[in-house]
Amino acid sequence: MSPLAELLLVLVVLGMAVKLLLLNFWRAVLFVSPGGVRVLPVAPADRMQLPPELATLAGQLQALGFVPLGSHVEKPRFQKGTASYDFAHPGQHTFATLHFSPRGEPRLYLLTPLAPEGFVLTAGYARPGFELPGRYRSGGFPEVPPERLLQAHRVRLQGLPASEDFTWEERLRSGQAWYRGLGQREIRRQNLQGLLWTVVALAIVAALFLGGGRPV
Repeated sequence: MSPLAELLLVLVVLGMAVKLLLLNFWRAVLFVSPGGVRVLPVAPADRMQLPPELATLAGQLQALGFVPLGSHVEKPRFQKGTASYDFAHPGQHTFATLHFSPRGEPRLYLLTPLAPEGFVLTAGYARPGFELPGRYRSGGFPEVPPERLLQAHRVRLQGLPASEDFTWEERLRSGQAWYRGLGQREIRRQNLQGLLWTVVALAIVAALFLGGGRPV
């Protein structure tokens, strides 16, 4: 192979490795340190600007008795963050949060903090189930309307001691506590692939430089 062709091949392989790093490095960091995600308030209920695409779900929640609390952003390191719009139904001991999927699809999940510690999380989209008896339950019911999702959430909450505080401050505190505690196992499971691709990309870069610039 000519030196020019070899150089071009090295540059192509290096470019692929850099692209892998750009796509996956933040996921690797999230895998290693889930508690580094910050839950930051954006606006209280009276200044919350709900995107039009979420208006239908918001209307259905309010018809069920949920009231707006405010909006927040969940920001992993090296990422812009995900905007979320929060509601609460104290009578049902439940928070509701609207947000968009990575593909821009409207999403809803319900969250109940437990006393003194724990969560029940029920999503209206595909989400692997996970349970720690008496402390944590999470799972998803794809394509289920808010009314049926709330019914499913109430069933999953039976026998567990729900919190009595459903203020916006408690919603923000609960979100941060989830990332720093019981949510970490799920986060690591969701981002394991990102960690593996980051390791592959770093191995390619190391091989290129330690191998004298020759592609692996």
